[in-house]
Amino acid sequence: MISPPMTEALPPALHEKLETLLATLAGYGRVAVAFSAGVDSTVVARAAQQACGDDAVAVTAVSPSLASGEREQAEQLALQIGIRHVVIETDEFDNPDYLKNEPNRCYFCKTELYTRLGHILPQLDVDVIANGANVDDQGDHRPGMVAAGEHAVRSPLLDVGMTKQDVRDLAHHWDLPVWDKPAMPCLSSRIAYGVGVTTERVRRVDEAEKYLREEFGLLEFRVRHEANELARIEVPVDELPRLLDASNRQAITAKLRELGFAFVTIDLEGFRSGSLNSVIAVDDLQVLGSD
Repeated sequence: MISPPMTEALPPALHEKLETLLATLAGYGRVAVAFSAGVDSTVVARAAQQACGDDAVAVTAVSPSLASGEREQAEQLALQIGIRHVVIETDEFDNPDYLKNEPNRCYFCKTELYTRLGHILPQLDVDVIANGANVDDQGDHRPGMVAAGEHAVRSPLLDVGMTKQDVRDLAHHWDLPVWDKPAMPCLSSRIAYGVGVTTERVRRVDEAEKYLREEFGLLEFRVRHEANELARIEVPVDELPRLLDASNRQAITAKLRELGFAFVTIDLEGFRSGSLNSVIAVDDLQVLGSD
């Protein structure tokens, strides 16, 4: 196993986790990394390339729920890492259970992804699928991990005990530009449970977030698509005064109505990752499974 280039020494505990991660991935033999261009899957892809060389491949799934720019960033990151990169199209939007947008929506999305990956493993010349789940993901509602278990998908970061902070520190150590990238879940996750997922609604959310990102320089925020075509914008609390400024408020309202929203609101509680999960009953979470 080749030791990583050490521009600055990692803390001993993280260095030990990295060595274990590389050994774990090398033990897989030939591995396909489910690669979304988020920091977690990017670190797994970088480690897999180091541990497995040409026996590693990063696979990015493309569908209407992928936010603008994410495919292009995945391609750039794969080139930087030096890992073989394959883009596939997934068809979760053909599944009525996915479109119903119940709290287990993610299960159907990941089932589609892992099923599609499983079918092309011989074509990719690999044996194992790996994802980017880490230790901190265990406390959240993640029915997609149920699908991972059903398809024997490996979670190397979780297996070696890496936290989200470990992952970011390692990404920074490797000069990966996504080391501080905010979480970027799929666009369908912005749509309130019970409101049907449609290509028009995810397009509307994508265009709204692109506008806020480009016009206001926002990084960590969400445009939540509620019932009755209502947009609920979540930004960090310290950004609220800027968005509530009369001219900015009017411009945002006009743009989002142009995109097809009937109502535009700004959430006074500010940005909360996974806020739509707050409506799910505890019993539902237990039934659906969390990782």
